[in-house]
Amino acid sequence: MTSESVQPVSAPSRRTVVAAVGVAGLAVALTACGSEDDASGSSTEQGADASSPAGGGTASSPAADGGAGGAALAKTSDIPEGSGKVFADEKVVVSQPAAGDYKAYSTICTHQGCPMTDLKEDIISCACHGSTFSIADGSVQKGPATKPLEAKEITVSGDSITLA
Repeated sequence: MTSESVQPVSAPSRRTVVAAVGVAGLAVALTACGSEDDASGSSTEQGADASSPAGGGTASSPAADGGAGGAALAKTSDIPEGSGKVFADEKVVVSQPAAGDYKAYSTICTHQGCPMTDLKEDIISCACHGSTFSIADGSVQKGPATKPLEAKEITVSGDSITLA
C-alpha cells in the first residue's frame, strides 16, 4: 500500500484572476454590442432593395399624417443639402439627399446594434465595426453590415421636420 501525500490546494494566481476578469469584461462588451442583428434589421435582406423601404418609409412633403406626430426635430434649414444631421437622443438621422427631399433613418447599425453618430457628407459610419451607410437610401456602402438602415417616418410641414 502506498500513501499519497496530501497537498493543500493553492489559490489562483494573480495572472489567472486578471485574465478571468478580462474575459468577463469582453463577454459583457460583446453581449451589449451584439444580439440586435436579427431584431433590428428590416425584412429587406440586400442593399439593392433598400430603396423600397426608404421610398415608402418617409414623408417628404407636408403630408399624409393628418394627426399629431412627435415634437419637431429640426427646421429644414438645419439639414444641409447632400448631407444630414444626427439626432442622437432620438436615434435618428435626417438627411436631404437632393433639394427639398428629406429622409430619415435609424442610427442603430444593422450589423450589431451599435449607435452611430459619425456623419460626413453623405455617409453615416459605425464606429464599432466600420460599416457605412448612404443617407440617400440607407443602403450599406461598406460592411460588415449586410442590411440597410431602418427607414423612419418624418413629416415636413413648412420649415419644420417632425418625427412621425
